[in-house]
Amino acid sequence: MKRIFQGFGAILYKEWIVIFRDPTTLFFMFFPPLIQIIAFGFALDTDVKNMPLLVYNEDRTRESRQLIEQFVNTHTFRVAGEVDSVAELASALRRGEAYVGLQIPPDYARDLKAGRSAQVQVLIDGSSSTIALQAMNSALQIGFGQSVRLLMAEAGRTQLPLEVRPQVLYNPDLRSPNFYVPGVIGIALQIATVFATAMSIVRERERGTMEQLLVSPVSRWGLMLGKIIPYLTVSMTMALALFVILRVVFLIPIQGSVLLLGVAAFLYVFCLLSLGLLISTRAQNQMQALQMSMTFILPTVFFSGFIFPRETMPWIFYAIGAVLPATYFIELMRAIVLRGATLLEFWPNLAVLAVMGAVLFAWCALRFKPRVG
Repeated sequence: MKRIFQGFGAILYKEWIVIFRDPTTLFFMFFPPLIQIIAFGFALDTDVKNMPLLVYNEDRTRESRQLIEQFVNTHTFRVAGEVDSVAELASALRRGEAYVGLQIPPDYARDLKAGRSAQVQVLIDGSSSTIALQAMNSALQIGFGQSVRLLMAEAGRTQLPLEVRPQVLYNPDLRSPNFYVPGVIGIALQIATVFATAMSIVRERERGTMEQLLVSPVSRWGLMLGKIIPYLTVSMTMALALFVILRVVFLIPIQGSVLLLGVAAFLYVFCLLSLGLLISTRAQNQMQALQMSMTFILPTVFFSGFIFPRETMPWIFYAIGAVLPATYFIELMRAIVLRGATLLEFWPNLAVLAVMGAVLFAWCALRFKPRVG
């Protein structure tokens, strides 16, 4: 065992000195992830509020004003102004002055009082599908609610024939940050850790210190472990800072065990650092290492379940997501932080990360075998 990890202490000491003498490395390991979690945590929000609404009210009655108030009271819309014609309404939407236009015909109140179907026109800018979908659903909900109230009043009923009472578990307020921020932590950790170790051996090669390693009595296992532990320590410190931001800045309660959260982060970071070292053993220069590291970013964002549900993806993209470490860590984050899941409920994800980390680390050492010893 001693011979397997021969030279581990010397490499560990050397790597710590390299890290502390290179403040740029520490800066790029800490600063970008902190900016990413704050920026994306606030920016990735599907709760569309206060969409500008233009009104063309040809009725000018109390009933028409009540309808406009119902749109505003949803907090999805805000009245940005009134227009005097359909052409002006369409032109304003085309110029991007508002996302939604509401046209109330002159016989709106008269039709309501006569028991006829009153129609209103809602024009929606569909150039942004997320905003358009939210606006359409809110408008339909307002119309349906008003229709139910009128029908109940005509029938003399005070209660609905059927009442559905949904109960949202784990994220009752349906806050988007509660869903996205745990995933952002996984993406931020990947970017910082993979880049850091991907440059490690390449840096030795470019600085001409690789020859010293080749002639020194260092085993390949000792070399890899000595290089990975300092970055593992720094990365876990960064992960702790991200967890604090999740709790303090975004006010997301951690429902599950903090200890299990730390174990998940440890296995995930070790897996990512091993992936970075594997890239470093293949790349011939820092540009190649950077390019090879970046190839993992987009697949992780799109296929890991960070934004889109994996269950809805074609099988090929689902399979790609299954080999990405972030897929399992993001699911672990949401299980522990939001659902308060226990070890018995998510241990397969921990097992997959542990196996991935062990395989990648062993692969790094075996690939480096011809260059040492």
